Amino acid sequence: MLSVSNKMNLDLCLKYALAGFTNSINGLWTFMEIQVGDYVSFLYGARVFNLYKVEKKEAIENAETIPPWHPLTFKTSGKSYYFPFRLYLKPLRQFIEPMVRPEFAYVAENLLLRGGYRKTHFQADQTTLQSVSQMGEVYNKPIETLTISNYKTFTPSIVWDRKLELSPETFYFQESILQSLIRQHLSVNNNLQNFLSSAGLSSFKAEDFEVLGEKALSEGYIDILIKDRMPVGYSRKIILEIKSGSAKNKDIEQVQNYIREMGPECIAGVLIAQKFSKKLKEECESIGIKPFIYTFGQIEKSRKYTLEDLKRKLQIFKVDP
Repeated sequence: MLSVSNKMNLDLCLKYALAGFTNSINGLWTFMEIQVGDYVSFLYGARVFNLYKVEKKEAIENAETIPPWHPLTFKTSGKSYYFPFRLYLKPLRQFIEPMVRPEFAYVAENLLLRGGYRKTHFQADQTTLQSVSQMGEVYNKPIETLTISNYKTFTPSIVWDRKLELSPETFYFQESILQSLIRQHLSVNNNLQNFLSSAGLSSFKAEDFEVLGEKALSEGYIDILIKDRMPVGYSRKIILEIKSGSAKNKDIEQVQNYIREMGPECIAGVLIAQKFSKKLKEECESIGIKPFIYTFGQIEKSRKYTLEDLKRKLQIFKVDP
């Protein structure tokens, strides 16, 4: 579900079957999170609008002068943002439904625990998608084509040297980007199966699970939630906490709190970090938390890396006992 900033922008999104994200790290994060073939709805004013399938993605140069959306200026910060990251959508179903419907409970819980729309998008689970796919009716309204001529696109890149950062083309590596890369990595069945086996869960089948982004709890936000795709009677859950730097004691406590809140359906807690000290690794093992390390191999700080580069380089493996 894509959170829209105001009614004018919502109307433009619906009119042209387009979605746009700002020239910020959150905008890039959303753009990389949503893939061609994914299903999206718009979220505004506690209502959900229509169901679409993502047909194409583009990052547009000099988008501050390109329609349909006008730049936004936030009163508190005084910063202005425009919309270079864009999704082209195919309308599937038309409806306007309130968020209070029980079918939206997974996303509504995230909204309530966050205290509102302080996020660009909210990932729903498979059960929500199945329910939404039966709402309203087949889309039958005309969609206007937005004609834009003489524009250029770019491929976003990530750097490890802040001096090379130049948004929206280039962003400094941040934890939100790492979380998204790991989620996409584990969304591939072979990768997820290897991960489950490394975590001591080799009897589980990857195709039975879905890998979801940030999930709000009263204790905080789970970075990645792996859960039964089609739960029957019992919903198995695996929580992942992601840290871009070295693991710390407070990270272990955080995972413990999430496990406690999730209850008996939480079958594993995993902490993924760049490094573990011997002491922290042993502490994880002693309380049943699975310590994993991520790596991109050799990173050159003077280089720019596309998201596809980083997806290919990313490796995740369990810390040796």
